[in-house]
Amino acid sequence: MPGDGTALLIAELELRIAEQDKVIADLNDMVVAQWRKIDSLERRVSELREEFDEAGRMQGGGPEKPPPHY
Repeated sequence: MPGDGTALLIAELELRIAEQDKVIADLNDMVVAQWRKIDSLERRVSELREEFDEAGRMQGGGPEKPPPHY
């Protein structure tokens, strides 16, 4: 029957679409996880920057003076 070829083609296309939907969902999950990690790392960098600035203020408040020239 001529309809059998069409039905088979439709079934194959539906399978491919389902597989692509799964891949897209997996990729989306990975992107979400990466953004969470990036946000976490940005917060940590900010915390470290604040700690570094605070340590600098406690040691003398400013940049080191250049050594005397002879």
